[in-house]
Amino acid sequence: MIRKDILKELIILNQNIDLTAVLNRESEAPLDSGKIVSVSGVRRCGKTHLLLFAMKKLLERKISKNKLVFINFEDERLSFEPGDFDLIIQAYLELYPDTDLKNVYFFFDEIQNLAGWEKFVRRLFDSVSSNIFITGSNSRMLSSDIASSLRGRNINIELFPLSFREYLRFKNINEDIHLPSGKAIIINSMRDYITNGGFPEVIKTNFAQKILQDYFYVMLYRDMIERYNISNVAALKYFLNRIVLNTGKSNSIHKIYNELKSAGFRISKDSLYLFADYAETAYFSFRLNKFDYSFVKQEQAEKKIYFIDTGLISSITWQFSDNLGSLLENIVYLNLRRKHRNNLFFYKEHTECDFIVFDKDRPTDLIQVCFDISNKDTFKREVSGLENAAEYFKIKRGKIITFDSYSETFTTSNGIEIDTIPVYKWLLEYK
Repeated sequence: MIRKDILKELIILNQNIDLTAVLNRESEAPLDSGKIVSVSGVRRCGKTHLLLFAMKKLLERKISKNKLVFINFEDERLSFEPGDFDLIIQAYLELYPDTDLKNVYFFFDEIQNLAGWEKFVRRLFDSVSSNIFITGSNSRMLSSDIASSLRGRNINIELFPLSFREYLRFKNINEDIHLPSGKAIIINSMRDYITNGGFPEVIKTNFAQKILQDYFYVMLYRDMIERYNISNVAALKYFLNRIVLNTGKSNSIHKIYNELKSAGFRISKDSLYLFADYAETAYFSFRLNKFDYSFVKQEQAEKKIYFIDTGLISSITWQFSDNLGSLLENIVYLNLRRKHRNNLFFYKEHTECDFIVFDKDRPTDLIQVCFDISNKDTFKREVSGLENAAEYFKIKRGKIITFDSYSETFTTSNGIEIDTIPVYKWLLEYK
C-alpha cells in the first residue's frame, strides 16, 4: 500500500510547480465543461503540458493553488494497489480539512498506470467533484477506450504535435510575415518544421533524429506489437516502412500483400488490413478516403495515407528525408485534419485533387499541394486537377499551396479562380 505521506508530499510539490514557461496551445482543456476532460493523442505530443496550462489558467482566475491536485502516475514513488484510490482523497483532506471537495480540481496524468482507474474516476466524478482532467498514453488508453470506460461522462480533446503557429511560438519567433526581417526567418523555420516536425521535445535539441527514432520504436512495440500481440513483427515493420515511402499516394494493400508473399512472408491480406487499423489507432498514421457519394464505394475505394509528424517519418527511413513534396503535403493534411477530421477527402477521376474540404454535406474548399510549380507541365497538372474537381463539385474557386510561391489569383479559361499561396502564409492564416 502506498503511504499517504508520499501523496501529501506530491500534492504540495505539484501545487508549487513553476508554470511561468508553460505556453498555451491552440487546443485548450475547457475549465467549466461539467464533464471529465480527457486528452488523447500520440505519445510525447504535449498532453501533460495541456494540463499544466489549465492549472495556470485557473490560478489566473484566482483559484487557490490549494484546490489543485496534480498527480503524475508515472512517478516512481507511486505504487498503487487495488483499493488505494481513496488514499488520494484522504491525503488531500488531511492537508486541507476545511476545503469543500466539489471545488477541487483533479489532474491525473498517465492514469492508465492504475488498474481499475475507470471506476475510481467515475465514482470521483459522480460523488466528489466534476472538475476532473485526465491523460493517458496510447498503448492502454486511446480516445475510443476512454469514451467506453467513462460512459458518456467525458469530453475528449485530440492533441497533435505542434502546429506551425505553435512551433513559432515555442521558438519565440514573431509570426508576423509582414515584418521586413520576419519573412526570411519564418521561411527558414518552415523548412526546419517540414524536416523535423512538431514534437515539442525536438525543437531545441541537436538530437532530433535520435529522439524521433526512439519515439517510433516505443509506438511500434508498445502501441502496436504489445497491445495487439503481434507475432509477425518483420511483416509489420515492412508494412509500416512501405506505407511511409508512399506518403500522400494511393496505397494498395493487395500490392503490399503480393510483395510480402514474393519475399517469403507468410501473412494473410486480412492481417495487413489490421496493421493499417493498428497504426491509425496508435495515432501513427491516418487514412484519407477517396470521395464518392456512395458510402459503400467510398469505403471500398483506394486510400491515401498520411502520418502524425513529418519529422517522425523522415527519421524512419533515409529514402524519404529529401522527399520535400510529400512532406509538404503531409503538413497540409495535418493542418486540415486538426479542424475537419471526418469532412476531408481526396478526389480522383481522370486527374487528382489532393484535398476536398466539406462542411457537413457541402464541399467548401479544393486544395492542391505542390512544392514548386515553376515547371510548366507541373503547373498545368495541378491546375487541371483543380479544374476537374471544381467542375465535379460545382465550385468556382480553389487553391494551390506551394513552399514559397508568390501569392496571386488567376482565372482559368473555364472561369475557375485559383489562388496560389506559400505554405507558411496559409498555415499562419488558416482558421
